[in-house]
Amino acid sequence: MIYIHWLILLIYTLIIIGTIVTLLMENRPPVKAMAWLMVLVFMPVVGIILYFFFGQNTRKERHISQRSLDALSKQSMLEFVEQKDLQLPERHRTLIQQFVTENWALPFKDNNVEIYTNGHDFFLSLLREIGQAKHHIHLVTYIIEDDPLGRLVVDALADKVKEGVEVRFIYDDVGCWKVKDSFFRRMTATGIDVRPFMPVRFPAFTSKMNYRNHRKICVIDGTTGFIGGMNIALRYIKGTKKQRWRDTHLCIRGGAVYALQRAFLVDWYFVSRSLINSRQYYPPQQRLAPSVMSPAPRSLHLAQVVTSSPISPWPEIMQGYVRILLEARQYVYMQSPYFLPTEPILFAMRTAALSGVDVRLMVPYHADAKLAEWASRSYIMQTLESGVRVYYYKAGFNHSKLLVCDDSLSTCGSNNIDFRSFENNFESNIFFYDEAIALRMKEVFLRDQEQCILLTDVTHVAHRPFHKRLWESLVRLLSPLL
Repeated sequence: MIYIHWLILLIYTLIIIGTIVTLLMENRPPVKAMAWLMVLVFMPVVGIILYFFFGQNTRKERHISQRSLDALSKQSMLEFVEQKDLQLPERHRTLIQQFVTENWALPFKDNNVEIYTNGHDFFLSLLREIGQAKHHIHLVTYIIEDDPLGRLVVDALADKVKEGVEVRFIYDDVGCWKVKDSFFRRMTATGIDVRPFMPVRFPAFTSKMNYRNHRKICVIDGTTGFIGGMNIALRYIKGTKKQRWRDTHLCIRGGAVYALQRAFLVDWYFVSRSLINSRQYYPPQQRLAPSVMSPAPRSLHLAQVVTSSPISPWPEIMQGYVRILLEARQYVYMQSPYFLPTEPILFAMRTAALSGVDVRLMVPYHADAKLAEWASRSYIMQTLESGVRVYYYKAGFNHSKLLVCDDSLSTCGSNNIDFRSFENNFESNIFFYDEAIALRMKEVFLRDQEQCILLTDVTHVAHRPFHKRLWESLVRLLSPLL
């Protein structure tokens, strides 16, 4: 018994040494590697627990074989090839090709887009489309609450199951931790095929807790798709005066629905190991007619659905944002509920602003998470130094994730401008290379801007006391975990 504590110490030391060797062999950026080395060395026991949950690098792991991924991509590839007279805008050709190479994100033309900026309009449209479904409904969401709205959506899905419609539903296990299991058991009892994404259960805790599916995608009959930032929760419709939720969601009809379908079916394979690639899930789409003013064939409303995840070789959406910022000529307007940028994003924003580009960032005046709000302020001050114009949204909590650039490119989806979205979460955004949609997105941003305060007008934030700035800088160290 006298030697047990020495044995425990020896085992712990070997674990620490093995972890440090693994960390060094991954060739991470020196700053990140040094940070984790300090955590492991100077925080006994706690350090190894933190590394186990939040520090492991999963980008080299293959959770889906290339053969399965090719099979899941086959139908969307065939639909892409069948597009006639596909024309890519010269200015954005390199970005489009980058997404194709990294993510197999194929561009599809002739899309019809509806933009929703409040929960009333989005959920009415979603419920209407669910009610009209004939063959299948595929839905993935980070959160579905056991509230009146969540139950209404579930009832609508259950009714479609009774009519013979296939309903597949993915929810994030950590995102729905507060939702009782009985809610999902009731869904299963109605015939809905429900799957949790990377379930985490004590005592089987693993690093999976850090890698969450934050996507919000719905595909109905392969012809109508939804993507954006709204979860299924009553707060998007009935918020308090201090916490009204403002968000952006899109309804897509056209070729890009094939890409949304592929994104869902890849996730479905991930959670069920069921490979679905039948042509019946990729039916013919209604094509937009050429403009009267320009009867020649054009790639109208060209779009790419780009997904990113911690198990893909590249941080696709982050690299896309960096390219957009560095190639912008006139302006880049960005909305995000949280601003905890990675170094490449912060560098690109500051570089663009210093080169004369009108870079605007809109964040909520008060976030729904205090730690994230405090940590973001030091980053915001850094952007101000380079000329980025920062707007605080005061009409509630702005949960929108939107970017628009130079009246020619825009994107919307689930990706926040923070470490977690760019590096740890499974995310999805749709990118449009179209002036008309860019102008509509720009209008959304400018309409929100009317409800904002320019940061230079908020003197108590810009000139806050030393102890607050010190606290914010300390909390900033937690940015990768928030």
